[in-house]
Amino acid sequence: MKVAATLQRKGGEEFAKPGKLVEVRFVKGQSLSLAASRLFALMVLSAGGDAWRDMRHRLRKSDIRRGHKSNERILDLLMELHGTLFAENDTSWRGKRATKRFSLILRSWEESEESEETGWIEWEFTPDARKLIQESETYAVMHRQAVLGFRSAYSLKLYEEGALRLHRRQPVWKVDIIGLRAALGIDPDAYADFAQLRRRVLKVAQAEIDQLAHFTVEWTETKRSRAVSEIEFRFKPKAPPEQIETVDELTRHSSGRVARREKTVETMTVADDQLVSPDAIGQLVAGLSAKLAAPDSTPRAKFASFPSGSLKYGSEEFYDIGKTYGGGWDVDMIATAYRDNMGERLHRISGRALEKSWKGWCESYSARRGRPS
Repeated sequence: MKVAATLQRKGGEEFAKPGKLVEVRFVKGQSLSLAASRLFALMVLSAGGDAWRDMRHRLRKSDIRRGHKSNERILDLLMELHGTLFAENDTSWRGKRATKRFSLILRSWEESEESEETGWIEWEFTPDARKLIQESETYAVMHRQAVLGFRSAYSLKLYEEGALRLHRRQPVWKVDIIGLRAALGIDPDAYADFAQLRRRVLKVAQAEIDQLAHFTVEWTETKRSRAVSEIEFRFKPKAPPEQIETVDELTRHSSGRVARREKTVETMTVADDQLVSPDAIGQLVAGLSAKLAAPDSTPRAKFASFPSGSLKYGSEEFYDIGKTYGGGWDVDMIATAYRDNMGERLHRISGRALEKSWKGWCESYSARRGRPS
């Protein structure tokens, strides 16, 4: 907490998250969406060195909106934080081994008469959360812009794990598959095939961390009976030149981040003594427009249109998103509500826009309805 208070007084982009909050595990089948994970990180940043105290903390709504899309409601995120359970090993009243389940937010207040630019929210951490914070002897130093820059909740969780272990000077994390799923909040029914988990979780997280964090991540896989049973992650601090590149990337707009990461940004150079005619500029703009409008040749072409029938058959991409971000609700039920809500608009979007729209609907559906009983 002394470190958190010091970083808060400095007023920079870095903040400390207590190690026990990083290592706390989700209850099986539960996890936080990316938006809710970001909000909780901002709460920890705002509370600073007082996070362990029995008191109200506060945060401007405008500071929350800086890290979220315009259609994400703060109320939904607060409700998600209230309803998500975490677990840790404990003992019962008889001294027997037991699992304790608890939430992190006890109470919250949202000003209802102010706009989202001028209003505030307040909250109190639960006694269990305050105990974890107070008892933490280690912490992860994280960068605010990196936290807000991640586009995958799994990337953010792995980033926290890496930041914690690097600060401990123990840059290796060895974990079995069950422990990995619990740490990252991966639904038990999602990515049952490890090849899928590797491609859609670990590879995505690695790409984002290598681009936005102050360290890089690699891993090795240990197999047992031809199935991956354990993973060993290795986190390595970046050298000064790489650190500078990361800082530069964090100051850029996020819209071109994937292209810069994949080195697919197209550039045009013109000699000093050459003039570019209006026709040439027009041809360039027309060519880029046609390229953007053309169907993707990548796997994202699977998002060309939203299926009219069940997502369980022949719609793997849509179904996986529903299972991952739908909070345990039946994916076809979520899809029916999505079609009803979108109406004719559903026929006018495709590609990345459709993918993001569907993913955002699944997250908001889960946040609004909580967890199925």
